[in-house]
Amino acid sequence: MDKDLEHQFVTNLEKHQNIAHKICRIYTNDQASHNDLFQEITIQLWKAYPKFRGDAKFSTWMYRVALNTAITLYRKKKRGIQTQDYATVHFKIKAEEYDDEAEQQIKLMYDAIKELNDIEKALVFLYLEDKNYREISETLGISEVNARVKMNRVKTKLRTILNP
Repeated sequence: MDKDLEHQFVTNLEKHQNIAHKICRIYTNDQASHNDLFQEITIQLWKAYPKFRGDAKFSTWMYRVALNTAITLYRKKKRGIQTQDYATVHFKIKAEEYDDEAEQQIKLMYDAIKELNDIEKALVFLYLEDKNYREISETLGISEVNARVKMNRVKTKLRTILNP
């Protein structure tokens, strides 16, 4: 790979790395797994970058590669050994005036999202990233109508999980 292509890749990755971090947060339970998944996503992006034609925005292409990488690893991991979630065993120091209600709401939402299947997680993630249904359908390789139908089903499923 030539230096110009390498420079473009690094610049684009630095600019859009939060995409990968957000996907890592949805598909992992601890920092070490997050770091491993981020590294794997970066490797897969690097391997695929020479084939990136620019037909879509870099960020859309990055969503697709990162989600496919996360889903592939998630499926492999489900066949492996389950470990305890780090967040359930580490200690937090809270300031007396700190109101963690918003943080707790976000944690509940992430916990609910983790109960979804891999495609549903990807849909919710893209929806929360304010992607329109056209962008969601392009990223996931499904029709726009299918994206809308699946998203409505996922919203209902999340309501059920959050309000049993």
